Amino acid sequence: MKHAGPLALDRLESLLLQVRTIPGLKEKRRGVFYCRSRACLHFHEHGSGLWADLRNPAESEFTRLSADGIAAQAAILARLRAISAV
Repeated sequence: MKHAGPLALDRLESLLLQVRTIPGLKEKRRGVFYCRSRACLHFHEHGSGLWADLRNPAESEFTRLSADGIAAQAAILARLRAISAV
């Protein structure tokens, strides 16, 4: 599964705009976010699907979540807000 390229990230731009508003997250490069100096979010593309790899900075493993659709993106945002609030 390859990291999301510019066209895939274009499809996620509305999500990226919302992620950028979450306090405590820093976008090191487009679509790659850090929390407390550790990578916590990046995206992959596989076939026609988009995926988010999300990690709580206190953990070592990423969790892969679908990034396709409003409900999936709302779940990603909720988890990010919880991570940044800790």
